Amino acid sequence: MSKKSHPIIEEEAPLKRQERGLFLFIVVLLFPILAVAVVGGYGFLVWMYQMFAGPPGPPL
Repeated sequence: MSKKSHPIIEEEAPLKRQERGLFLFIVVLLFPILAVAVVGGYGFLVWMYQMFAGPPGPPL
């Protein structure tokens, strides 16, 4: 009698490897890039606003 492995178990190994790879991609590359882009974009918007509205401070 030969034992046949369950088809779901055979497919789980590549799926878990893909999930781990995707997790590492998101954590190591995507989130840091998005964080720099968001902070940089906000700083750029503030800089552009201050070019036309003037720097913050008491009115003269």
